Amino acid sequence: MKNLRISATAHGINYLPEYYAREHGLFADAGLDVTAEPRNPWDGVMHDLADGSADVALGGLWVPAMYAHRGRDFVAFAQLNNRFPMTIVTREPVADFEWSWLAGRTLLVPGQGGTAPYEFTAGLMRRDGADPAQTRFGRDLSTAMLVELFVNGLGDAIVADPGTAATLVRAGQGHVAVSLADAGGVMPNSVYYVRRERLDELTPLLVPFAQAIQDATVQVAASTAESHIALIGKEWPDADTAALVDATDFLISSGTWTGVAIAREGVDNWTGVLHDAGLTVDRVAYSDIVTDAISKEVSP
Repeated sequence: MKNLRISATAHGINYLPEYYAREHGLFADAGLDVTAEPRNPWDGVMHDLADGSADVALGGLWVPAMYAHRGRDFVAFAQLNNRFPMTIVTREPVADFEWSWLAGRTLLVPGQGGTAPYEFTAGLMRRDGADPAQTRFGRDLSTAMLVELFVNGLGDAIVADPGTAATLVRAGQGHVAVSLADAGGVMPNSVYYVRRERLDELTPLLVPFAQAIQDATVQVAASTAESHIALIGKEWPDADTAALVDATDFLISSGTWTGVAIAREGVDNWTGVLHDAGLTVDRVAYSDIVTDAISKEVSP
């Protein structure tokens, strides 16, 4: 067995195919012993790559994009999520939601795990002609804190991950107004990336790893959420399993899990949002932050 160490920005239901690959022996069959450590705060992944305690980071493509030509050279070689799988949950039902509904209202946006929830939401607002400056944002705080405040009356809506959204809906405490996976289109939300200087060295491990992730993704996306109850219960023993099953159903149906190849269309979509927000100096090119050399060796 060859060791491959992953440092992850979270331990979330949207990462289920990776956990499936480990649980069902897909990594072992590829001759790999894959370990993963979630980091809190999330930027621990960059420190782990820097000191060599991790080989691969799992997180948002916005990190390689913001660092492109700006100090650190990260390159993504595979994706885990092909969409931004969050939703806007409103306190009361909103029929025929439009972004203009948020003008003059307060939207809570958890951001302790990174900037994507706010920046992608604001980017979709701008793209639709709505002005984010007309909305009050509660930002940069943990999901747990903002959900607690939302439940107790703060804000008109909240940007929620699939598990949080399912929990709020099941409890009658919120209503899904819009899926950002649908509204945002193809977007490589969660990717695997490495320091570019280590890419050649790691490639013999990254190819079988990516193949295992590809196979797991295909199998999970073609299954039912109910079939993963045992794995969900094992990974999140203290969570509401029913809510995470609902979240898994959403992730399957939303097209979040499609395979490891990172689409140029999705990269352009996301880097365009980041550039419009002033988070990159120049428009970041696909080749600046993505290599397809690994995914080309992976069978569908």
